[in-house]
Amino acid sequence: MLVSLIEILKLAEERKCAVGAFNTPNMECVNAVVTAAEKLSVPVILMHAEIHEDVSKLEKIGPVLVQAANSARVPVCAHLDHCEHLEYVARGLELGFTGVMYDGSTLPFEENLANTRKVVSLVKGENCGVEAELGAMPPREGGLDAGAPVYTDPEEAVLFCKETGINALAPSFGTAHGIYKSKPVLDLDLVRIISERTGLPLVMHGGSGVSPEDYRIGIANGLRKINYYSYMSKAGTAAVKDLLAEKDVVFFHDLALAAEKAMEANAETALRIFAGL
Repeated sequence: MLVSLIEILKLAEERKCAVGAFNTPNMECVNAVVTAAEKLSVPVILMHAEIHEDVSKLEKIGPVLVQAANSARVPVCAHLDHCEHLEYVARGLELGFTGVMYDGSTLPFEENLANTRKVVSLVKGENCGVEAELGAMPPREGGLDAGAPVYTDPEEAVLFCKETGINALAPSFGTAHGIYKSKPVLDLDLVRIISERTGLPLVMHGGSGVSPEDYRIGIANGLRKINYYSYMSKAGTAAVKDLLAEKDVVFFHDLALAAEKAMEANAETALRIFAGL
């Protein structure tokens, strides 16, 4: 069933767990994530990131995500990820998205705050919640080098949340988007401090590649949404390579199905940890 970001985060808070949020730029990803969530009977978030426009256009994949959420046997939020333009947010709302993440993390604090306010105003009256990011996690999806994060200042986080009226905050505490070249060093105490100070559900971006123990500590410290894509996608690629090495594949759908099943298994493993199963 389709639910809003606010509703799904409330479920996570009640259960003291985190909801898995997966970028799903094609049908194989959508099927993999929904099937894994239904198998475990856990809520889940299907996301489309603005950066994936070259992979799948919003107007094409958006209705697919909304319909998949409506048809699912578990609560599902259809969420716009890393929106950098207000026009993109408006397009998503028209398509029925029930969550939106505005990303002004690379902008000066005041500009990020002002734009986030505009997004909150834009979704007012809609069945939609707003997530925003404060601090910076290099690079964007698809990157390989973790780089140096700009950690979120707790005092700025309190002010930002109070002044914008957002429903969830994505702080920077040591994760990075993409594939890690080395084990990330996370400041999970910072997560606890920001959670206690803001009182809002917190979001882990760059969730792929984090250890199960760090997931559990982060969730105990206030993480209620964990973004996950790169390693699920990597599992799909590995399955295709293995199948091609095993035999001569004639039909593309056989490769797509192999990728989907591998991504489903990877998503299930992640969801078990996030839900505390």
